[in-house]
Amino acid sequence: MIKSIVIATALAATTASADGFIGKVSPKLSSDIMTPEVLWQMGRLGSVNLAPNGKTAVYSVSYYSKEQNKSHSVLYLLDMKSKATQQLTTSENSERGAIYINNGQNIAYLFGGQVWMMNADGNNRVQISHEKDEISDFLFSPDSKRVILIKTVPQNTSIQQNDADLDKASGMVINDLMYKHWDHYVTTAPHPFVATFNGNSITDAEDIMKGEPYECPMEPFGGVEQLAWSPDGSQIAYTCRKKAGLKYAISTDSDIYLYNLANKTTRNLCKPEGYVAPEVKVTESLERQAINSPHSTVDCNMGYDQNPQFSPDGKYVAWSSMMRDGYESDRSRLCVYKLATGKKTYVTESFESGVNEFLWQPDSKSLYFTGCWHGKTNIYATNLQGRVKQLTNETADYVLVSLNATGKGVLAKRQSMSHPDELFEIIPQGKSVSIQQLTDENKPIFDQLTMGEVKERWVKTIDGKEELVWVIYPPHFDANKKYPALLFCEGGPQSPVSQFWSYRWNFQMMAANGYIVVAPNRRGLPGFGMEWLEEISGDYTGLCMQDYLSAIDDVAKEPYVDKEHLGAVGASFGGFSVYWLAGHHKGRFKALIAHDGIYNTQQQYVETEEMWFPNWDLGGAPWERQNREIRKAYAESPHLYVDKWTAPILCIHGQRDFRIEYTQAESAFAAARLRGIPAQMLLFPDENHWVLQPQNGILWQRTFFRWLDRWLKK
Repeated sequence: MIKSIVIATALAATTASADGFIGKVSPKLSSDIMTPEVLWQMGRLGSVNLAPNGKTAVYSVSYYSKEQNKSHSVLYLLDMKSKATQQLTTSENSERGAIYINNGQNIAYLFGGQVWMMNADGNNRVQISHEKDEISDFLFSPDSKRVILIKTVPQNTSIQQNDADLDKASGMVINDLMYKHWDHYVTTAPHPFVATFNGNSITDAEDIMKGEPYECPMEPFGGVEQLAWSPDGSQIAYTCRKKAGLKYAISTDSDIYLYNLANKTTRNLCKPEGYVAPEVKVTESLERQAINSPHSTVDCNMGYDQNPQFSPDGKYVAWSSMMRDGYESDRSRLCVYKLATGKKTYVTESFESGVNEFLWQPDSKSLYFTGCWHGKTNIYATNLQGRVKQLTNETADYVLVSLNATGKGVLAKRQSMSHPDELFEIIPQGKSVSIQQLTDENKPIFDQLTMGEVKERWVKTIDGKEELVWVIYPPHFDANKKYPALLFCEGGPQSPVSQFWSYRWNFQMMAANGYIVVAPNRRGLPGFGMEWLEEISGDYTGLCMQDYLSAIDDVAKEPYVDKEHLGAVGASFGGFSVYWLAGHHKGRFKALIAHDGIYNTQQQYVETEEMWFPNWDLGGAPWERQNREIRKAYAESPHLYVDKWTAPILCIHGQRDFRIEYTQAESAFAAARLRGIPAQMLLFPDENHWVLQPQNGILWQRTFFRWLDRWLKK
């Protein structure tokens, strides 16, 4: 149980930087209903670092300017006792990644692609790195005498370098797969460089992966959490998938490597020395191939292994580990590796969901971690014997930041469907837990807004199981009125519909526009056991789609729902879901919106970059016709059911989305128009799988609701 919740807030100060960006803001809103413009005014809490003495913390907040169409990151100092905040930076460019160094005397941070340092009070700012290449991230050793710098190096495995006399040529000669990734062409790779720091300057940076065409951190989302210093600073543990080209494209097998600074040697903690992977068929799922079979008595950590952390006593390295190669959504387990013996222990096996972040406790005998269960991401603890204990039980999503000053609790960011991230301190106290809010970055805004109520609802599925559905009601909801409703289709395809706050797929924004939102945790989502999670693999259009329909049908029975005006919306796999439901909804929906969705699965197979995705989820290549399961998967492609489309559809896509190419939206839009179905397309030439620029984000919101209002509010 929760013993106490103490909420402390700081007064919001309005501080303009040199370029007109605002720090904490106190806008006067025209009403208590959220708009896209209000959403984009909110400050977004970033990194947080606690001072060694526990008295202060430095953190970043990003603000977005609609007028300048860009973001700006500002650093703040938080007094942990009074909760008062002080803005440390007001410069034209962003400052980020701030951490305490030199035992808390200084703060190091990134500015203009280099590492800078200031006093702990924000004074005396000096540049301490002068690298020729831009630094994207950094990590100081515990004694602050060395630092890892993340910089990019040339990578020409798939795209060969053009002739020297053709320096203005834009053409690319491509020889292998993985020539593109997420939103860019692969001509460089991030590498960790180790440099020395004498207290005034960073020098002698040396690439610890020199000559290797691999990534560390791993793209597209990896940061310095994928590396760790040993407590004595003599070793570095790092994450790397040492594959390139086709081998990279079909595999999720990354490992944890241990680099010794004294003799400059590297060893793999995941694989035995001399390990050779079995040959695989690259156009079929790795699920039942030899690489995922127990071909030896040695645990070879075949899936994603990442984010290592040394125990405080230096005897162990823990990391997040997936069991199977080729399965990006496998359950993440917490692996603890004993350096003296090489023994691996998985300490979260009794937790039937995946581990997100984790932290060692000071005794080196137990760890904190977060994980999603029943649509909520809470904080847990485990010892080295695998005894797991739940510490928080809230309708929220937590993200661990660090231990608190005493080491007997943690600092964590917390968000919900009704509020973005804020910083909290969580302290276990026997059978209870104390939860104290430390920041309230957007208090002046939220004090003026009315949020819609969020309710947990359990719905019976067609096979007699229970499905968790979040229902979000409009502000000032009146049960005597009728409201149009939206079915939200989740992406992933195996990402949870937990208590997340989104700056685009924002449920409160949808509710503020007068819609009841129905957000199911359908088949294929984590937090309900492995059977529920894996029923989607190889079956994109089976029970998971029936779960969507069960959810909307159940809520539509309520007298306050206008069942004649229902819509379905979703992105990524959610966009695929919308395209498929367009041909199978049997008149339920009067408006559809698909963002970055798969319209043609055969087309998708040869267009995407990370081939393990369609291999695992669809079974393999569409030309593998001898495999009945593969034939069945492609037979359910949404494009084969366009003849049954009836509902007006909006197709949205980013042209820099290499995960799901924009040609999918163009094809769906063209098909709808050719069939005489009302359709609209919103293309973003400069956005990827997400919409990141402020004006594009507002255009997205306005287009989204104009389309829905046109068809659902008649």
